[in-house]
Amino acid sequence: MSAFRWVPPFAQGLVRDLRVRWALEEAGLAYEEMLIGPEDQKSDSYRRMQPFGQVPVYEEDGLVLFESGAILLHIAERSEVLLPSEPHARARAKTWVFAALNSIEPHVQNYTSLDLFFAKEEWAKLRRPSALETVQGRLESLARWMEGREYLEERFTAGDLMMTTVLRILRHTDVLTKIPVLEAYRLRCEARPAFQKALAAQMAPFAKNAPAGK
Repeated sequence: MSAFRWVPPFAQGLVRDLRVRWALEEAGLAYEEMLIGPEDQKSDSYRRMQPFGQVPVYEEDGLVLFESGAILLHIAERSEVLLPSEPHARARAKTWVFAALNSIEPHVQNYTSLDLFFAKEEWAKLRRPSALETVQGRLESLARWMEGREYLEERFTAGDLMMTTVLRILRHTDVLTKIPVLEAYRLRCEARPAFQKALAAQMAPFAKNAPAGK
């Protein structure tokens, strides 16, 4: 699995290889990391595996996959922890993976990018209130679903894994903390030992390869 040697602090703990690491830890599957930098992302050899130069790339017995959602589902197919064997429960878990990626993440990313990359731009200041309103609306809908539940369905699945990694993107804001049911849900999922192992594994290279003064 490919991962970055180092990223700026605002991105540490959020890079999408975390999703793959977490899934592998939940499934009890060993893996090796291939650490890359900006020069590798642009190389022909890497682009043959990942056309857009992103991480993660996942290699297994001659199979090469990219896109964290696709990789997660591939791993989950081998794990009762991530995908229940009962057909309906299995389908529902997959549905929540797509909900996290399609119904929540684009709006979260749109909102957070205004703060992280364009905060000083006048157009971003004008755009921010409506972007926040959209995010809050989606999260309020999710919160209504979560009332009285510990997880999205009857137990933890791949859907919860993906949803938690999306909700974590808001960590530099107070958006999630203002919705207690979702904040409690995020913390519940992050308390899983597999998540803690995955996060530590992602963070270790960042500490080792930090540029001087960073």
